[in-house]
Amino acid sequence: MTVTDAVQVHWNPSQALRSADPQVADLLSAEAQRRAGGLQLLAGENLATEAVLDALAGPLVDKYAEGYPGHRHHAGCALADATELLAIERARRLFSADHANVQPRSGTSAMLATYAALLRPGDVVLAMSLEHGGHLSCGSRANFSGRWFDFVGYGVREQDGLVDLDQVRELAKAHRPKAIIAGSISYPRHLDWAAFREIADEVDAYLVASAAQTIGLVAGGAAPSPVPYADVVVAATHKLLRGPRGGLLLCTGELAERVDKAVFPFTQGGAAMNEVAAKAVAFAQADKPEFGAYIRRAVDGARALAAALEHAGARPLTGGTDTHLVTADVSPLGITGAEAERRCAAAALLLGKCALPFDPAPAAQTSGIRLGTGTAAALGMGAGELGEVGALIGTLLSGGASAPVAARVRELAAHFAAIGSR
Repeated sequence: MTVTDAVQVHWNPSQALRSADPQVADLLSAEAQRRAGGLQLLAGENLATEAVLDALAGPLVDKYAEGYPGHRHHAGCALADATELLAIERARRLFSADHANVQPRSGTSAMLATYAALLRPGDVVLAMSLEHGGHLSCGSRANFSGRWFDFVGYGVREQDGLVDLDQVRELAKAHRPKAIIAGSISYPRHLDWAAFREIADEVDAYLVASAAQTIGLVAGGAAPSPVPYADVVVAATHKLLRGPRGGLLLCTGELAERVDKAVFPFTQGGAAMNEVAAKAVAFAQADKPEFGAYIRRAVDGARALAAALEHAGARPLTGGTDTHLVTADVSPLGITGAEAERRCAAAALLLGKCALPFDPAPAAQTSGIRLGTGTAAALGMGAGELGEVGALIGTLLSGGASAPVAARVRELAAHFAAIGSR
């Protein structure tokens, strides 16, 4: 295992924590044991590297550094400034971006800042509809986005599940949005960034890339970059980047001041400087050749997983995947996504139910499941192991007994945990 691959597989609370708060210590110990006892295929989770965890627990954890480097509202920020400047420069270099803001606390807070920088309440925004894979921050009425802006949703074609660019263009011309959001939480194929840029230019709209799920693929050289095409790229630093939970904004130099002011002071207060330090570590690790090998392993594993699910009778959307994501229709097997999630959880396999485009099932049940291979690849699993995992899932979805599947899952988990702790 390389430094980039290293994971903290086994965790025990310190004596200080045990003495100060044994209840929390016990809860954290139980969480560590839960993770070690199964396989995690949730698309939105990953394993941060040990170096990232060390930075998170470092002395910047309690440093208040409100503002930006050279312009802080508190004293004693020289080293915090140096840390943030390092993170910014590493992000810019990694993604060939004019400007980077590393302060957002999450992908959603990064999206909020983007809207604040580019839009005013009531502006029209064109984004992937929630029913077809759009994020809550792209128009949900339960979210600030759906309450403050007028969202119009585009989707995928029913015959092949691919983004309907003709529909995107028609809706853009009909509604003249101020911004077009390109990206999804469950779309398993690469987006045509040049086509989205062309459509945005035709209606004089900003193009925003929602790349929380895919920015790690870009860093690892396994996906086309949105940076040359988008005015703003909204990303998350966990998921495939294997950094801390947090957000990242990349933008053109022209928009740098507006984006920075939208993050602070408009939508956030002082940055979490330990997270900024951990992001700097993650960007440096993602700039190494071994990170590219990790990303290729995740993509190869996802393709093997999709093929195994298809062999078992499920229907992978779009016929497969270009990424670490697999979205599959399980209704041909006579079950719902919720039941598939329950059966797999009973065998120590964690995945998520997922609403599908044109899904006739109610939202609480769904017809689909969504899986991601980031964590499995971080543990060292490749196409062979993930193909086997796909077959195990197929056994469960077809009504097979969970006990032998769970035994094999725990065997795999123990084997790769041992590798990860070397």
